[in-house]
Amino acid sequence: MKTSWMAALLAAALLPGCTVPVVAETAEGQPYELKDTQVWTVPDPATGRSYQLFVSLPASYAANPSRRYPVMYVADADYGFPLIRSISRRVNLEGPAIAEFILVGLSYAKGEDGMTSRRRDYTPTANAPMDVPKDQVHGQAWAYQYYLKKSVLPFVQARYRTDPARRIFMGHSYGALLGTRILFSDPGMFHDYILGSPSFWYDDRYMLRVEEDYARTHKDLPANIFMYVGAFEAVRPGDPRYNRKDDLVADMTTFETQLKSRHYPGLTIASRVLPEENHLTVFPPGFTRALQQVLPAR
Repeated sequence: MKTSWMAALLAAALLPGCTVPVVAETAEGQPYELKDTQVWTVPDPATGRSYQLFVSLPASYAANPSRRYPVMYVADADYGFPLIRSISRRVNLEGPAIAEFILVGLSYAKGEDGMTSRRRDYTPTANAPMDVPKDQVHGQAWAYQYYLKKSVLPFVQARYRTDPARRIFMGHSYGALLGTRILFSDPGMFHDYILGSPSFWYDDRYMLRVEEDYARTHKDLPANIFMYVGAFEAVRPGDPRYNRKDDLVADMTTFETQLKSRHYPGLTIASRVLPEENHLTVFPPGFTRALQQVLPAR
């Protein structure tokens, strides 16, 4: 039977609020179902939009009713959720390498395609790139962040045995842009921030200016940050393997250098430039490195 990550997510979405088992009756051409996952619809009262949460519980969850677990929230869940779920389990096959955690995927708004939803919900300003259609809304990350804080986090905390002190945000590209906005506007929302191939180029490097504004008015930034980027996300004129315009490697390095120069007592930060990877291929190895950095087995 041919399967795909998208098919798995579509199957999960058909059963909101229920576990999704793999059973023999789903054979003969039926969609592949991602076992032991749950899907919940959580509306946003402020905007009237609805989003789904994809949830995967640790293997030991049922057998340890008094144990609380770290929670990782991943943006762009339609591709990130099944991939992270598989990686997190595979790296522990030969013994504990990373700690168990609850995985929560943040899906796009129901009834919208992914690009429309993420362009609006993950970007900090309305100054969209010139090559994007004019009818695409940008710059409402503040509204989506409010939804996460007031609706999503309380929903997950009330329903699952979470450790509120170990909330982790994972975002790639525009998702990392959203995570950076949260970092400087409400850093306590999460303990760890995994920022993959962050789109710091957006709006003439707007988030680098936000970092400077934050530094002028704050003496600390209590957070643990891990960033990754592919080596081919730099700019090397004449070499088609590299980016043509935006140098994500240089921007990430600048961002990290600026933060380290502040000497915030509560901040830890690390980054990796992964060789032979570009913006589309770096997510699996980047996230694997992030897991090892943020959630090492004790």
